[in-house]
Amino acid sequence: MDLSDALGGEPGWPSQNNQQSSGGVWPGGQPNQPTWPGQPGGQPAWPGQQQPGQPTPMWPGQQPNPSQPSWPGQPGGGQPSQPTWPGQPGGGQPSQPTWPGQPGQISQPTAPGWPSPSPGPGPAQPTAPQQSSLKMPYDLNLPNGCYDKMLITIRGTINQNAKMFTINLTKGNDIAMHVNPRFNDQGKKTIVRNSQIGNTWGKEEREHNHFPFIQGQPFEMKIMCTNSEFKVAVNSSHILEFKHRIRDIHSIKHLGIYNDVTLTSVEIGKL
Repeated sequence: MDLSDALGGEPGWPSQNNQQSSGGVWPGGQPNQPTWPGQPGGQPAWPGQQQPGQPTPMWPGQQPNPSQPSWPGQPGGGQPSQPTWPGQPGGGQPSQPTWPGQPGQISQPTAPGWPSPSPGPGPAQPTAPQQSSLKMPYDLNLPNGCYDKMLITIRGTINQNAKMFTINLTKGNDIAMHVNPRFNDQGKKTIVRNSQIGNTWGKEEREHNHFPFIQGQPFEMKIMCTNSEFKVAVNSSHILEFKHRIRDIHSIKHLGIYNDVTLTSVEIGKL
């Protein structure tokens, strides 16, 4: 089944509202009134534009010139177009978790801030989080159990020469959902799903057509719990469902991840 069919039965599917981030403030100026460093607040002045009573600013190494100075690398005489600081990322709000196919929040770029020895009043530039691998095998208790619209996000990298890895959601000694991607199952790449209740394995479900995992490559897996089933998406593509065989989903209180995978993060949220 495709994603629209899988998601079509969800009543009241959450919608996302776009948010825009505010622009940065020019150092030394008032909010929304940027000024060149060292100038008093008031009317905005672009670099090289002279204010009454102020000397003409020049780019470092530039010779005095009675005409309007130009931005480095541009022909003189005109005002430069709005620049962006090299390598500066947009400062949008982080996206809310969404299931593949849902619109997320759109990040809007912010106005650049001019670098100075002291940080201005604008927001600090985000830095990339330091990623470190989680200890394997990975075990996580779920004190509240599973619930409707629960979203588990797993990020990691498939090991080189991986044979398989396993994700189990369990109730005590019973396995409510066993997901087992295999890279060579009788010559095929297969995702096996099953349950084990009372030390007895149930009927296997196998997926051959959609196998998104690649040895040595990173991945992002999302597992969403509903009142009737688990849904699984990988790298933003919905790939399978697994109907609940343990009906009391609140009693499913443990997540385990094993075998040939290196994990960077596991997050629990709600759609």
